[in-house]
Amino acid sequence: MSKKATEFQKKEMSKMYRGKEIFKPLNTGWVDEHVACVREWVANIFFYRKGDTTIMIDAGYNYGRLEEKMGWLGIDPSSIRHILITHQDTDHVGAVEADSLGLFRKAKLYVGETENRYLTGEVRRKVIYHLYKLPQVTIRNEKVLLHDGEAFEIDGIRIECFLVPGHTWGHMVYLIDGKYLFTGDTIWLGADGGYSFISALAEDNRLAVRSLAELEAKLEARKLHPMFLTGHTGWTDNFTFAFAHKDKLCSPFKKRVHDPSAPYDAYDESDDTEERSKSGYLKGVGR
Repeated sequence: MSKKATEFQKKEMSKMYRGKEIFKPLNTGWVDEHVACVREWVANIFFYRKGDTTIMIDAGYNYGRLEEKMGWLGIDPSSIRHILITHQDTDHVGAVEADSLGLFRKAKLYVGETENRYLTGEVRRKVIYHLYKLPQVTIRNEKVLLHDGEAFEIDGIRIECFLVPGHTWGHMVYLIDGKYLFTGDTIWLGADGGYSFISALAEDNRLAVRSLAELEAKLEARKLHPMFLTGHTGWTDNFTFAFAHKDKLCSPFKKRVHDPSAPYDAYDESDDTEERSKSGYLKGVGR
């Protein structure tokens, strides 16, 4: 079902969000010496490299050019043994679904225990203000189920999990080595700062707003000001900017804050090229 869902999103969401100035994915490239990303239309998947180990964060769409673009970065799909999943939406798990190209069949997946209920079929994912149910996701990889606040290590890389329900019931964000926070679909970075993610796609918008405020409080309590790497709107290392509008929603079909830097149709990735992927580090926002 992943391939059909991917093609459906590419066609229908391109129509729905064209001109709305919502999605601002990074092009394929390196953010710094540790973090790289691949662009898949509107979405980014990330890679964290330390020593001989590369961890993948989210698995994107069922996307035919993934191996090619990973090659631009010098990353071999067969080297990926660990994938952190923020949530199970089509644009975050497509490359590990049963009908995918199978690039990561040997990789171990890390997913929140609550989010796993979507994968077992106990819960169905609803979007577009609960009007549409997403297809059931089937994944056969080995899974490790995670809990809020859990910390563990992979080859000397420290990973902490924070549960941020709202967009999905079990959405997780991952803090790696205390410096990089991979936020999935928790934060939407607008021209004037971060908002709670797109309202039409949330299970519970009020819960999403509360979760974002709680995440800020947890980080502040520990004096952690990491780099924030989002699934669809780039990155920032400006803590204040990231949480500037944490109590507001990104509402694409109502009065909202436009971002003129966003592409008219982010599903058009013609500017994502191998040459650009090698032209220097990718710039952040709010700096």
